[in-house]
Amino acid sequence: MGRLSAKSDYESLRDARISENMARMEMLGLRRCAGELSDIASASSLRATGSATPRKTPRPRVKSMIPLRRSGRLAVATPTGSASSHRRSARLNGQSVQHTALPPNGGLSKLAAAAADETDEDDEEEVVVDKKRVQALQERRCDSRGRGGVYDPVLGICCHFCRQKKLCGEEDCKRCGEGDLKKPCLGKTDCSSCHSSNGILCRACLKVRYGEEMEEVRKNKNWMCPHCIEEKGIKKFWICNSSFCLKKRKIPPTGIAIYNAREQGYESVAHLLMDRLKQQAF
Repeated sequence: MGRLSAKSDYESLRDARISENMARMEMLGLRRCAGELSDIASASSLRATGSATPRKTPRPRVKSMIPLRRSGRLAVATPTGSASSHRRSARLNGQSVQHTALPPNGGLSKLAAAAADETDEDDEEEVVVDKKRVQALQERRCDSRGRGGVYDPVLGICCHFCRQKKLCGEEDCKRCGEGDLKKPCLGKTDCSSCHSSNGILCRACLKVRYGEEMEEVRKNKNWMCPHCIEEKGIKKFWICNSSFCLKKRKIPPTGIAIYNAREQGYESVAHLLMDRLKQQAF
């Protein structure tokens, strides 16, 4: 009985506090605000579920009888209502079209982009290339025989060390000089063993990093890259000194070490590294 009386006392106290709070909310105007908020929330939920009234379909616009405004230039070019209002290519209209080549900001492969100046969906027009611009490009290409002076993402072959896709500076190179993709680049090496990208070096990197000349490599049909030389055990401690390959060996990249190597009497960076590796081994 004591527990029941205690519970009734609690309930009576709770009801008294609820009524007191309701009276206070009524006095402050909070009950009205709460009711408005609940109405807004219920209306938004109804719209979200799609139970509200559907939207009215928009009425079709009535076309005005007044003619539409039109540019004077277009009105003169294509008269309204004529059969020639559709766009036609100059070739179909009987006009002669002559394309001009784009300025050679990049390599020779960008000369092919001259056709984008005025393309025809029905037929391809003949592209006229400015020979003076091509000659200027060739002069720029041959300015630097080491790594080349013209970047070309299509014709250029990436050097394994400097990572530059530049046209070589060799005057008799058909690939870089005439844009023949089927010809090899005379300014890049090619390993006779792997024929991979590891054996592609430009003239400057070949000389600075390994002390070899491009003319000697061309004459030597059995020339191999440092990767294959190390793999076959031909020359001990003769390794590839590119930054990628040195990091794989957990050796810090040398950077521009040719000056330090020559000051110490070494022919190239590879000779300097070979001597250091020998000293560490013994």
